[in-house]
Amino acid sequence: QVQLVESGGGLVQTGDSLRLSCTASGRTFGSYVMGWFRQAPGKEREFVAGISWNGGTTAYADPVKDRFTISRDNAKNTVYLQMNSLKPDDTAVYYCSSGRAFGMSPSERDGNYAYWGQGTQVTVSS
Repeated sequence: QVQLVESGGGLVQTGDSLRLSCTASGRTFGSYVMGWFRQAPGKEREFVAGISWNGGTTAYADPVKDRFTISRDNAKNTVYLQMNSLKPDDTAVYYCSSGRAFGMSPSERDGNYAYWGQGTQVTVSS
């Protein structure tokens, strides 16, 4: 059984930083692309960032480019999302996800991801 557990969310002020973590179990973590998505109240879930199985390729949504950094530590079965210069528009529940098949490239399509965490709330006050 695959499990993804996010942590690191919280309430911060505009301009602050947070680092989210997601630890996986139940499959060979290092073989799969990982992604971060988010969903704000009243909005659809949207792609934030993705990272290939070996960390060699990353992808970001335009609103977070140059502010967020995705990374992974395959020895720890963990993917991270470093979020800097946070804005109120970043307020959302953040979900990590694991790719549907071995070796996929990071994608903004949520259909490319088979497993999801329960989410962690990030709230940015103005």
